Amino acid sequence: MDSAARRSGGGLFEGLYRVIMRRNSVYVTFVIAGAFIGERAVDYGVHKLWEYNNVGKRYEDISVLGTRQSEE
Repeated sequence: MDSAARRSGGGLFEGLYRVIMRRNSVYVTFVIAGAFIGERAVDYGVHKLWEYNNVGKRYEDISVLGTRQSEE
């Protein structure tokens, strides 16, 4: 493959690199948005994993809590 064909074709990653890295403001926005979305995804995944591992041990799972037994 010659260098002219390589420059014109690029590729998916090279195209994304050119779009994101063209201006500093776009790069900073991409990094901040990526951090926010990544944090939300990790939080959701850890929460679901914690719930899966603690089924039956959570306050919501115990049906007798919060109800008063009558003394009759």
